Amino acid sequence: MGAESPTAEAIDSSTTLQSPVVLARTGRDKQRYREEGQRLVAGCIPVRACADGSRGVEVLMVNSKHGDGLIFPKGGWETDETAEEAAARESMEEAGVRGDLQELGEFEFSSKSRKKEGKKGPQASCIAAVFVMQVTEEMDVWPEQAERSRTWCHPSYAIANCRHEWMQDALRQWGRRFQPELQL
Repeated sequence: MGAESPTAEAIDSSTTLQSPVVLARTGRDKQRYREEGQRLVAGCIPVRACADGSRGVEVLMVNSKHGDGLIFPKGGWETDETAEEAAARESMEEAGVRGDLQELGEFEFSSKSRKKEGKKGPQASCIAAVFVMQVTEEMDVWPEQAERSRTWCHPSYAIANCRHEWMQDALRQWGRRFQPELQL
């Protein structure tokens, strides 16, 4: 995103760069909410050219901390950042990647944790601003690496193994819009 980041042409898909370690943000002191009470989150679908040199793309997924299945990086959108900045931060914290972002859209979903907090109606849901990240840097060390593992995979594998239906929908929308030949 910044001028200091190498372009996609400058590195191939197998390059791993060293970056200073940054701590993950915690807590919800600065969390954004819509007027109706929905929690606002932001996330990325990180993508790169296939590492084996074949045509096509791979999607980066991480393991969920709350059970089986894969997810793409996402988390709280805070009051001191834009949705794009929040999505980029979450991708760096959870998956250890940086890159160039393109907006995909908004996705609303029911939140189990918000329901456990006793929220009902719109307050029990979240709205995710989702971006596609063309990965330009894959970090050796990242804030949540002790809790998460990375999996580069074919988009159809990502959809089949994704924990959340709304994320599957986002992956399909990405495929229709940016990779129609995949027929996801």
